[in-house]
Amino acid sequence: MSYFHDIENVAHLPLPWEKLSGCNILITGATGLIGTCLTQVLMARSGKDYHVYATGRDEARAKERFAKFLSDPSFHFIPYDVTMPLEASGVPFHYIIHAASNASPNFFANHPVEVIKSNILGVSHLMEYGISHQMRRLLYVSTGEVYGEGDGHEFTENFSGYVDCTSSRSCYPSSKRAAETLCVSYAAEYGADVVIARPCHTYGPHFTEKDNRVYAQFIRNVLQGQDIIMKSTGEQFRSWCYVVDCVSALLYILLRGINGQAYNIADNSSNISIRNLAEMIAGIGGKEVVMQLPSDDEKKGYNVVTRSVFSTQKLESLGWSVQGSMIEKMERTVEECKNRK
Repeated sequence: MSYFHDIENVAHLPLPWEKLSGCNILITGATGLIGTCLTQVLMARSGKDYHVYATGRDEARAKERFAKFLSDPSFHFIPYDVTMPLEASGVPFHYIIHAASNASPNFFANHPVEVIKSNILGVSHLMEYGISHQMRRLLYVSTGEVYGEGDGHEFTENFSGYVDCTSSRSCYPSSKRAAETLCVSYAAEYGADVVIARPCHTYGPHFTEKDNRVYAQFIRNVLQGQDIIMKSTGEQFRSWCYVVDCVSALLYILLRGINGQAYNIADNSSNISIRNLAEMIAGIGGKEVVMQLPSDDEKKGYNVVTRSVFSTQKLESLGWSVQGSMIEKMERTVEECKNRK
């Protein structure tokens, strides 16, 4: 099995794909980890009769990442920054999947204002365009960080934990919370159809060169022939999900989710500490784990939540399920990263 075999499998899941027939599908953040995989899945469907409009700020990266689709008449790339109003010559986007958001801790530390603006303005601009251009549904890709610090129990969709609003690191969870409220406010006031996804920590091969999330750093270490550098004790315990499984969940939510509802996305067989994650990736690369104190700047971007474990019962009620082990999927992730070097 490979990453692209996984893409093909999701592209042919028994979903009500007929809902997309004749439609234009807009994906923001299409060159990011989740957006890339989602674009690949939608383009992998045989006999597709819809158009995929991928957006991103980096046109050069998009042309490299989606080179095999550039000659396909059903694929279109639109350079777009979600902090600006969407201008698309009146093209109706029947389904909008809003996955544009910088999730890298170094961005939280150094550009918190931009993080807040992009998360809130992005929803506003896309909703305004969609409502006036035949939008049937908007899927907002939020984050499990909206739960904040919990009480040790699994996070269910009606839980709300502590977030320190006076910390600049809260730019991400606080603005994601506000963006979710903005989504359901558009539904209440303007009748928009909206569903919300809350992915847990997600891993896969198409992270950017500037992404300093822990798994991306660990994979870079082993691919460069280095031991993995741990900048903490690694005791934080998290739910994780392979990006292809995350995208399959997004499609279930898009095509089967209930208007106005939020859904957690996680693989309950992949709940693991940061330390164990490091040891897993080090083992795949034949390397060791080495402890190193973080700099003050690195500490600013750290997620301080100690335990983040998700309930997926609500998502599973839509028919979603996941198979395979985390180590197998991490091996496929590392292998695909090698192929891209």
